Amino acid sequence: MSDAQLQSVEAALDTLLADHDPTAESYEEFRGHQFDAGLAWVQFPKGNGGLGVAPQLQRVVNKRLAQAGAPPTDPSMFFLALAGPTIVTHGDDAVKDRFLRPMWTGEEKWCQLFSEPGAGSDFAGLGTKAIRDGDEWIVNGQKVWNTLAHIADFGMLVTRTDPNAPKHKGMTYFALDMKAEGVDVRPLRQITGEAEFNEVYMTDVRVPDAHRVGAEGEGWRASLTTLMNERAAIGGSGGGGSRPKRGGGAIGNLVELYRANADRHGESMRDEVMQLWIRAEILRLTNMRAGELAKSGNPGPEGSVGKAVMAILNQDLWETAIDLQGPAGLIGYDYTFRRPDSSDMIGDGPGYAFLRARANTIEGGTTEVMKNILGEQVLGLPGEPRVDKDRPWIEVPRG
Repeated sequence: MSDAQLQSVEAALDTLLADHDPTAESYEEFRGHQFDAGLAWVQFPKGNGGLGVAPQLQRVVNKRLAQAGAPPTDPSMFFLALAGPTIVTHGDDAVKDRFLRPMWTGEEKWCQLFSEPGAGSDFAGLGTKAIRDGDEWIVNGQKVWNTLAHIADFGMLVTRTDPNAPKHKGMTYFALDMKAEGVDVRPLRQITGEAEFNEVYMTDVRVPDAHRVGAEGEGWRASLTTLMNERAAIGGSGGGGSRPKRGGGAIGNLVELYRANADRHGESMRDEVMQLWIRAEILRLTNMRAGELAKSGNPGPEGSVGKAVMAILNQDLWETAIDLQGPAGLIGYDYTFRRPDSSDMIGDGPGYAFLRARANTIEGGTTEVMKNILGEQVLGLPGEPRVDKDRPWIEVPRG
């Protein structure tokens, strides 16, 4: 990060705020101007919402805009952090021009269509078919555990386009219009009572080839970009992990609960809360270090470290929060069926967070998968036997 890059960002901010008042313009309107100024994702190329500068300078942008009264990113736009880097890395110019700006403004919300009933941990084993028909593709298949698919305009869809190629080679990535004929989104009710997750059925859905992200057969490479950004986003969201303020987030809530219930427990749970505080602080510092080490917009294996650690820590935090309240921790929660418009790890207090945290070790890659990734790709340990790696997908037995 050079002084010249910082000066270019500051100059762009000065011009943006001189010409546009975030408190006077609508959310979508101001974010559109922010995109056009290259201040959406500063590390992206010029013309794609960026200035081609170091990603660390995004913090300068976020701080200045917050001080000027700009609202934070709408929580229903969680998948902005996944779809944006994937499209700018793998999409052609037409795809970038079509999707990046409305994605950033919030005019078009996104979801992720990866996992299938028979392809969860083994994502490359997916079977949703896409068959070429002129300038379109005909898609048939089912996806599952699709967060916020019920409010999405587009989905990040990975399909099987060449069943005769090895499973990692025959995949292709598309932007799927969630309102297209043949797309059926059905709720999956969770233990919390809400249906944040969905299953999506696609029956003879026509997808324009112009909505393909990356080359045909290169869906695995594009999906890895999505997954690495997903793990970084989830890993920084729990336990106060991504918050620059020490003791923020979930661990801050736990400390408040401990203080409120100290008379009931005395010193009996102080050491347990302190150990959790230390783990949360280590995660926060690890995520900060990962951010400083990032050399591009796409994270490295640090995202998998944060995700694996956060998942277990978050469950331990909220389980302790329930224990601190005694019998009172078992009441006062509404299990009414509802369709949320955001993915909130904390939600309606400790009761909700305790139940919601059950998903943390599954979503975004199970903890077991994360450990395999870290062992093989970071620690250099021998890989798991993969007898089907070079076999055509169509010849691999499936349950």
